[in-house]
Amino acid sequence: MKFPHDFLFGAASAAYQVEGAWQEDGKGISNWDVFSKIQGKTFEGTNGDIAVDHYHRYKEDIKLMAEMGLESYRFSIAWTRIIPDGDGLVNNKGLDFYNNVINECLKYGIVPFVTLYHWDMPQNLEEAGGWTNKRTIDAFVKYAEVCFKAFGDRVKNWITFNETVVFCSLGYLEGAHPPGIVNDPKKYFQATHNVFTAHAKAVEVYTKLVHFGEIGITHVFSPCFSIDEQLENQQAAYHANQYWLSWYYDPVLKGKYPEYVVKQLAEKGWTPDWTEAELECIRLAAPKNDFIGLNYYQPQRVMKNNSEEVFDAKARENVTGAPGNASFDGVYRSVSMDDKKYTKWGWEIAPDAFLDGLRMLKADYGNVKMYITENGLGDQDPIIEDEILDMPRIKYIEAHLKAVKNAIQEGVNLKGYYAWSVIDLLSWLNGYKKQYGFIYVDHKNNLNRKKKLSFQWYKNVIETRGQDL
Repeated sequence: MKFPHDFLFGAASAAYQVEGAWQEDGKGISNWDVFSKIQGKTFEGTNGDIAVDHYHRYKEDIKLMAEMGLESYRFSIAWTRIIPDGDGLVNNKGLDFYNNVINECLKYGIVPFVTLYHWDMPQNLEEAGGWTNKRTIDAFVKYAEVCFKAFGDRVKNWITFNETVVFCSLGYLEGAHPPGIVNDPKKYFQATHNVFTAHAKAVEVYTKLVHFGEIGITHVFSPCFSIDEQLENQQAAYHANQYWLSWYYDPVLKGKYPEYVVKQLAEKGWTPDWTEAELECIRLAAPKNDFIGLNYYQPQRVMKNNSEEVFDAKARENVTGAPGNASFDGVYRSVSMDDKKYTKWGWEIAPDAFLDGLRMLKADYGNVKMYITENGLGDQDPIIEDEILDMPRIKYIEAHLKAVKNAIQEGVNLKGYYAWSVIDLLSWLNGYKKQYGFIYVDHKNNLNRKKKLSFQWYKNVIETRGQDL
């Protein structure tokens, strides 16, 4: 089987992780510009002031993408370049930059797939409460409308938010991302609700503009599976999926929050300060979502938390994302298993769980249109005789593309695959030691670009429509 011709092969990046130029051409200060400079927050104090200098080298980078045969490039827009203070005046130089990026993609026939929010918020909005403040909802909708009107004649694929579960849980439970708040479930659930409201309002705005494109949201896809057949562990997995999948997917795809979680939030005093008008907005916007984006790296293997251990509420440096912690409410814990395979960062490599999870989504939400908006291997790539021989990345992506192919054969409505990432980039808390890209960046030699072994491999996959996988 070849992948269908309407299936997009792409790769992805994010503004803060690649652009640099943090104070150029009218750009405002973002929460990550500030947070990454707090001592101890990131590996070796790395930050995105320069990143990989994509702001000045986008033409070189997009030319390499074209050489690789990318059909689509998923990138994010920095809110601070468009409206530097979050909800004030528009910065025309910011519009110029993204117009140039979009036009450069189109020059090579690369479809621009744009994310509006990939974690970097104007700092003054963060200081006013960030996603816990409803002012941020209105500010985001204003920013989104500016982007729709400026770029919507050429951009036909829009993602509102990337991984709400990550920037909210790490921001308000673990303290590892801005605003660095530790173990505050009330604020965490308020932030998620405000994001869903902002998403719904942005969908309504986009729909009214009639740009003949599509809009959706991207979520982490990390389905939870019980470690065995014991009832208590099966119940723990159900609980985990309700909080980490249903809470995020239901409001977008069903227009309402899962009753299982809503009931428990009321019992614990964690119910967001929501209004009937906001809930109605979420309900009405749900059928107008054109797709859901899935960022899949690993599943969770869970069991009932039988120990006295509760969620580790200390702000942790270099959060790895690996299993081994109790849930924030103490109900279950994630575990590593001896019969599973893991990356150097302790993330399980499980294309079989990917396929099982896709089946779960289809069963729960019907045949909704989906894109795999991120999937890839974070590694420390071996360099042998000046060649970057990232064979583990090739094997990882190949195994997951096979799972995607099997899912399509089973009738799952998948329309694209975006490898994370197109180029080595700043991996947030992990700095530059964790590499994901098809293109190597030499930080000891003028940020020179070099094609990895995986570059040629992915080029062949695209050319052959995955026939040889």
